[in-house]
Amino acid sequence: MSPAAGRWGWIVGVAAGVILIAWSLVGLEFTGIQETAKVMSKAMLNGILHPDWNYVWLPEGEDLIRNLLLTLSISYLGNIVSMIICIPIAFWAAANMSRSRWVSGSGKIVLSIIRTVPEVIMAIIFIKAVGPGAYAGVLALGVHSVGMLGKLYAEAIENMDMGPTEALTACGANRWQTLSFAVIPQVLPDFLSYALFRFEINVRSATLLGIIGAGGIGTPLIFAINGFSWPRVGIILIGIIVTVSIIDYISGALRKRIV
Repeated sequence: MSPAAGRWGWIVGVAAGVILIAWSLVGLEFTGIQETAKVMSKAMLNGILHPDWNYVWLPEGEDLIRNLLLTLSISYLGNIVSMIICIPIAFWAAANMSRSRWVSGSGKIVLSIIRTVPEVIMAIIFIKAVGPGAYAGVLALGVHSVGMLGKLYAEAIENMDMGPTEALTACGANRWQTLSFAVIPQVLPDFLSYALFRFEINVRSATLLGIIGAGGIGTPLIFAINGFSWPRVGIILIGIIVTVSIIDYISGALRKRIV
């Protein structure tokens, strides 16, 4: 590409970006700042800077630690559900596991359809089906995670070395023996690494699902916000930040050892 063509391409790209930004701002209507914004912002900041430490542990009822443990349980069980469901779908969607592109293509379409439905929508559907609580959160995270986790698993299968598979096939091994001794040993480290990565995301998602009634720390958080209990909001946010940071560190260390 000549310097002139590259310069014009850069100019066109910048112009297109500016036009898209201007077009996006057209639909925004700024109605001004609320009169109570200053008072509310001051109360929120004061409450968050002075968290309710008594909420960390309450012997008589639900507290921060119990709700955080519930959130982790929802995330973990949702991750296990998605791992079990997406493994056969991943082999279905992997192009090197079938002779027909239509077979693998249909598997990829299924994973794409699952990914298009946000976990919040799935949580609302499962809340209507099984009622509010942790059970709906587990089902929502489990089903929603299948889309992305299955896609990553399928890519891991497609990127594996086919030499051991072909060698076992040449020796007369059947399909199950090939999967057991040539495919699974190669893809298992990637499967575990992707599952740990998805668990990190599920911990954050479980907090959001709790806000709409699917169990976890999000439920007391939205109650505290609606009740203007900003010190409680502060301690809940601190608990979420600490928990997510610890999970990220542990998960990252484990993934480095696995891969």
